[in-house]
Amino acid sequence: VVCLFVCMAAKLLLLLLLIQYASAQKGHPAVPPYPITYQMNKSTIIMPCNETGLTDPLSTKGWSIVDFDWSNAKAVWAKAKPMNCEEMLVEQVKITTAVSPGTTVWVYRNAIKALPWYTTVRVKLTDPDYSAWFMHFNDTIKKNHSVSHVPVCDNNYNPPRCSDLYHDQSQTPGYPHGDGVCDPPGCDVGSVPVGEYLFDPRAANVSVHGQTLIEWYIEEYLFSPTGAGNPNISGFYFDDDWSSNGPSEMDRNAKEDMGLSPDDLTNLTNAFNWVMATAYDTILKRGKFTWNQFWNYGSCCIDCPDPMVTKENCASDIRSLCNASSYAQKYAMLYAFSPGCQGSTSNLTDVEQDIANFLLTRGPHAWMGHGWSGCSKQYEWPDMLDWDYGEPTELCKETAPNSGVFTRDWTKASIEMDCNSWTGTIKMK
Repeated sequence: VVCLFVCMAAKLLLLLLLIQYASAQKGHPAVPPYPITYQMNKSTIIMPCNETGLTDPLSTKGWSIVDFDWSNAKAVWAKAKPMNCEEMLVEQVKITTAVSPGTTVWVYRNAIKALPWYTTVRVKLTDPDYSAWFMHFNDTIKKNHSVSHVPVCDNNYNPPRCSDLYHDQSQTPGYPHGDGVCDPPGCDVGSVPVGEYLFDPRAANVSVHGQTLIEWYIEEYLFSPTGAGNPNISGFYFDDDWSSNGPSEMDRNAKEDMGLSPDDLTNLTNAFNWVMATAYDTILKRGKFTWNQFWNYGSCCIDCPDPMVTKENCASDIRSLCNASSYAQKYAMLYAFSPGCQGSTSNLTDVEQDIANFLLTRGPHAWMGHGWSGCSKQYEWPDMLDWDYGEPTELCKETAPNSGVFTRDWTKASIEMDCNSWTGTIKMK
C-alpha cells in the first residue's frame, strides 16, 4: 500500500511538472528556410548540455541540429566576475562547428526573462534609463522589502545590492548555493542582485536613447554577434511565455509581488504574443529558424517532444499523419525517439519501429532525435541513422481498410509498419 501511494504521488508530481512545462513552451509551426533533404543523418536533432564545462564537440558530432541550453558550462560561467553565459555559448558554438563543419547550431534565449548572466541583457538591466523596459515590484514592496515573497536584495554584498525591478531566484545561480554556485562573496551580475528579471512586453515600442525595446530585442538580443548575427549560430530555442497565470516558470507569487490584475495579464500576454510574432517573422526572413517553430503532434511541450506514432495508438496515429493536409507534410516536424519526453537518450528501445514510423510519416522538412533531457547525457547513435533510404515516391498508405499495416515506397528502400504486432520493417533495395 505504501509503495502504491508513493508511486501515485511520484506520477502526480511528474504530471504537475509537465503541466508547468506545457505552459512554458509552445509550438508555432512553420516552414524552415533550409534546403529540403531526406538524408537521414541530416534529419537529426538534439538539445545537449554539460553543466561542468563546455560540451565535448565529439559527443555531438554527426547530429544535424544541435541546440545548446543556457545551463551549458554553468559551473564555469556562474563563477565568472561578471557572469558570462552568453560568451560561453558562443565559444561552445565555435568549437562545435570547428569539429563538425556544416552542423546547424542553435542557442538558448529566454523570451520573457531578462537573465543578467547574459551580458547583452545586463548592460540594459543595470542602466536606470532603461527601467521602463522591465517589470517592477509593486509599490508596497518598493517601500517595504520585507513583504516581498522573494529577496529584493543580495545581502552577500556590503552594502546589499538591491533592485526595484522584479526578480526571483527560481532557476538562479547563487552563493553559497543555488542553481549553479558562484564564488564568494556572491554572484556578480553588475550592480543588481542576481535573479530572473522580466522584460515588460507592453513597453515594446518605448524608446530610450533612440532605440525601442523591440528594436533592441531583435537587433541586439537576437541578432548581435553573440546571437544570430554570428554566422555559426543558425537559430534559437525560446523558453517561457506570459499567460493569464502570469510568467511561466517563475515564483508562484510573482503576480502578487508585481501587483498584476487580470487586465494587466491580458495586456501582457497580448503584448508578448506580438513581440514573438515579430521575432519569428524576422528570424524566418533572415534565414534562421527556432526550435519553437517545429510541430510535434500531441506532445506536452515543444522542447520535450514525443514520438508521433505510439504503440498504443499506432494505426490511428499513422492514418492522421499520412495525408497531404497533415501538418507533418506542411511544416517542420519534430519526431522523438521512444519513449519521448524525458526518456533515455542512451538506451533506445524501439529504434527500428521509430525510424520506420518516421520514414512513413515525414514530410519535406522533418527531424528526429531528442528534446530537452537534462545535462550530461549520452546520445546513442543507431547505425540506421546512417543508411541511405533515398527519397519517398509517395505518401504512406494502409494496405487495406483497417488492416493496421502501412507501407511507403522510397527510391532506395521499402518501409512497412504492422501496428498489430508493433513491427517495423525496412527493406533496402
